[in-house]
Amino acid sequence: MIDLDGIHPALSEALTEKGYASLTPVQEAVLDPALAGSDLLVSAQTGSGKTVAFGLAMAADLLGAERRFSHAALPAALIVAPTRELALQVRRELEWLYAPAGAVIASCVGGMDARSERRVLERGAHIVVGTPGRLCDHLRRGALDISALKVAVLDEADEMLDLGFREDLEFILQSAAPDRRTLLFSATVRPEIAQLAKSYQRDAKRISTAAEREQHLDIEYRAFVVDPGDRENAIVNVLRYYESSRALVFCGTRATVNHLTARFVNRGFPVVALSGELSQQERSHALQAMRDGRARVCIATDVAARGIDLPGLDLVIHADLPTNKETLLHRSGRTGRAGNKGTSALIVPVTARKKAERLLGWANIAATWGAAPSAEEVLARDAERMIADPALHAPIEEPEAEAVAALMALPPRALAAGFYRLWSAGRSAPEDLRPAGDGARRERSEFGPSFWISIPVGHEQRAEARWLLPMLCRSGDLTRTDIGAIRVGREETAVQIAASAEQRFFAAIGAAGTLEDGIPVTRLAKPPEGLPGNPDAAPRPARKEPAPRSGWSPVPPAAHDPAARDHAAHDPAEAPRKPRHKAAARAEGPAGPHAAKAGWAKPRPKPAPSGTAPGRPGAKYGARSDRPDGGAKPWKPKGS
Repeated sequence: MIDLDGIHPALSEALTEKGYASLTPVQEAVLDPALAGSDLLVSAQTGSGKTVAFGLAMAADLLGAERRFSHAALPAALIVAPTRELALQVRRELEWLYAPAGAVIASCVGGMDARSERRVLERGAHIVVGTPGRLCDHLRRGALDISALKVAVLDEADEMLDLGFREDLEFILQSAAPDRRTLLFSATVRPEIAQLAKSYQRDAKRISTAAEREQHLDIEYRAFVVDPGDRENAIVNVLRYYESSRALVFCGTRATVNHLTARFVNRGFPVVALSGELSQQERSHALQAMRDGRARVCIATDVAARGIDLPGLDLVIHADLPTNKETLLHRSGRTGRAGNKGTSALIVPVTARKKAERLLGWANIAATWGAAPSAEEVLARDAERMIADPALHAPIEEPEAEAVAALMALPPRALAAGFYRLWSAGRSAPEDLRPAGDGARRERSEFGPSFWISIPVGHEQRAEARWLLPMLCRSGDLTRTDIGAIRVGREETAVQIAASAEQRFFAAIGAAGTLEDGIPVTRLAKPPEGLPGNPDAAPRPARKEPAPRSGWSPVPPAAHDPAARDHAAHDPAEAPRKPRHKAAARAEGPAGPHAAKAGWAKPRPKPAPSGTAPGRPGAKYGARSDRPDGGAKPWKPKGS
């Protein structure tokens, strides 16, 4: 049974009705009698029960010795949360916790009807929960009065600072009663958080639970290395392999969320999307669909990384790698909550393995590395789940006896096949994944034993490796890994094929030895000249130095030799000339510096075509020297 010492009687009743057997470390820490009435700076791991913790901590300030609240007037408690989802979740938690005390709780969040919120505030509320922007709006309009506030709570303070709410938080705290109690909850205490606490708290007591300093033990971290082109297929296989009742897929951008949502809907997954571009009503409907089981997969941006509590969520997939360790921990913290087990799966393209390893190292997380579940592994897992289905082992009820007898009259093989088809009907087929390798670029010399074939198509026939590869796979019963180098020549293409696929390849092309469209195949006795695996290949000729251009002279030694540069700097004969003023250069005219270049001469004008005046080719008037007065034609405005 839960220890009720130090818990207000009204709240202890709510905890008992909710079925609490024990308190989490952070909940026990805030109930320490030595901290009663003090400001608190609390850091605890996500999913550790912080909402109930500050609900228990502020009960004595709000209720005192009373068991129930009196008439609601000005708010006595204000909770500020960074996102709409978190604010609404906090409200739901406090509603059941303070229900026996008769608390009136109002929410003020962006995206909801502000007029309805103002009407609720006018009628009175004991506790107000909101987001910074909407709370500031109500304060400036006079709809919210927090001059009688007893407790102010900043939940996920680090996230609010990251989102740029510092000015809004300062405005809210400056508007609150100066003698209030301030509780600041944050996953990490960075210098900005410490400065905020120093400015708006009085001798705050620091609480740091052990859960903050160690990896969340209820979460299993898996890192799946995949080919970059197989990222989406790997997500499909991970979802099918774990077959979780609720899963959360995190993406880096809204565009990726929309793309994956469309694809998974086409694949038959019951899926919803969650991103910042959705209205509050759409986001609420998406979360409700996850809670009541109408949807099993939620594809979201990092807007769902904090504060979202979905009961039964046992799988988190990072479709895009998190940008920092805090995001990784908060994303993963959506699972493994309240003592339940969960899995956090990172989809790691082979080219990003080093980045993922650094990220896990910074977060002090030991992940299990491996390849994503293959199609065979998914189907094997399906067979295990099917055999273990409770429907196969439950006793036969009386109303079922007649239907069961009719089914037993069918051949056992047909009955089993029908059951398997019905059981598999609502499940998406797994995907075939390409081997991801170990992230190192494979050299052709490491391809292994192989043989070469020749195909009589080349650049003249517009042959390209990108369409030759799939054609070889289709016609020759090959896989991508069976094919090595593809060298397209002018009228012929050489292809390297693994020796292990030799029998399979020649059996597939048959006695005629042709591919699609009757393209013949010739086996080469040895690799083509100049390609890997040919011991007789001639060495590549040495690169020829380009011949010097006419008039070209090598760079003087002073350009590369420091000693020569120093000598030139101190030798009056070699010292650089002083820069001349532009006016002096213009005064020199054609005899200036340009005329001093060897071989320079003023270009002669091109002969004028017939029918034009002398001077500029095609000009209406002649050059200055061709006019009687030696000048240009006077300018006249248009129309004169």
